[in-house]
Amino acid sequence: MRNEYLAIYGALAAAGVGAHLFLRARRERAAKAAHQISSQAGLNEPASLHPVVDPARCIASGGCVRACPESALGIVGGRAVLVNASACIGHGACMVACPVEAITLVFGTERRGVDIPTVSPRFESNVPGIFIAGELGGMGLIRKAAEQGRQAIEAVRTRRAAADELEVLIVGAGPAGLSAGLAAKKHGLRYRIIEQEDSLGGTVYHYPRNKIVMTAPVKLALVGKIRMTKVSKERLLSFWNDVVRKTGLVLNFGERMLQVDREGGSFVVRTSAGVHRTRSLLLAIGRRGSPRTLGVPGEELPKVVYRLVDAEQYRGMSVLVVGGGDSALEAANALARQPDVRVLLCYRSAVFSRVKEGNRKALQQAVESRRIELHLNSEVEAITSREVKLRTPEGSLVTSNDAVIVCAGGDLPIPMLQQVGIEFQTKHGSA
Repeated sequence: MRNEYLAIYGALAAAGVGAHLFLRARRERAAKAAHQISSQAGLNEPASLHPVVDPARCIASGGCVRACPESALGIVGGRAVLVNASACIGHGACMVACPVEAITLVFGTERRGVDIPTVSPRFESNVPGIFIAGELGGMGLIRKAAEQGRQAIEAVRTRRAAADELEVLIVGAGPAGLSAGLAAKKHGLRYRIIEQEDSLGGTVYHYPRNKIVMTAPVKLALVGKIRMTKVSKERLLSFWNDVVRKTGLVLNFGERMLQVDREGGSFVVRTSAGVHRTRSLLLAIGRRGSPRTLGVPGEELPKVVYRLVDAEQYRGMSVLVVGGGDSALEAANALARQPDVRVLLCYRSAVFSRVKEGNRKALQQAVESRRIELHLNSEVEAITSREVKLRTPEGSLVTSNDAVIVCAGGDLPIPMLQQVGIEFQTKHGSA
């Protein structure tokens, strides 16, 4: 009888091990395929903070893969690999989950460098009075970005300001800027927060719906310690809006920084809304930068925007999407799924070279079913209240239009900051 039980237990154990190995092999095949697709599409060069796995230490436990809500990591060849760098947002959950500390977070790669400003432990740049916190300084982690903003204000408090100037001008209303604003309000500083977008949240606002955006508690002035783990983008933005409402934090939306000049020990900052004199300047901007414009007549019209927020609002309209990246294809595909929307997609090149395969296939299907009118090798020449004019290989095309969505990327204000004296270091795969 004892031998029979041992045989049964042995068979069950063998079945369990076999099932585990089968599932593991299937997951590895899927990860390998995802890695090949992203590499072929040119999407596996990380734009900012990202994990690097030490192959000599990795034991392929899969903990990092399970901890990554973006599915950016996979097990390939018996070790963890970044299989979809374009999905990585650098929150570092993978590094925390690794049981053998085989993962480090770095900036840039050997082929693609990332410019990071030089800052002191107080988050002050080499230019006295200009502080940098959050993503521009290379910190994509929400918790740490918020902490940097709070600590930067502690340093700002030591700089005496004249009665006719701000004590701090905060540029950006993402986690670092909001946290800094709360700290400035707590200490009774004369502050102003400007945000070029029409909403708070910074880079988080641009994440896809239901993306997991925070994995650790965060401490905020006037609020205290907030415990949020694996919270969705929508819940986090709702939380931030509630904090702003309850604390009375003043935000100035739609105000873009245009120029910074030094004047003695202070700064004169020209924005799209006016000129501000401030003793200290805190840059809490993301690495998306300011939307890249087309520079064509009519682009200043209200119907021209630089991101798709809600596809449903364009029902019954003729919409032109401009761009050739994932954001442009995703916007065009989302609009094409709405009833009674005429969608045109204009791109200056002949092919989409750096887009996800899923977006490419969805676009192809929409073009074949005539839900999207595609114009390659084409550019916008002019925009009017009722029409758009395109330059195409066949000549000029004038067509009716109700809205234009420009998805042409963004420009960081690095030249402006270098002009005022801020130094940058180009990181090639280093922390």
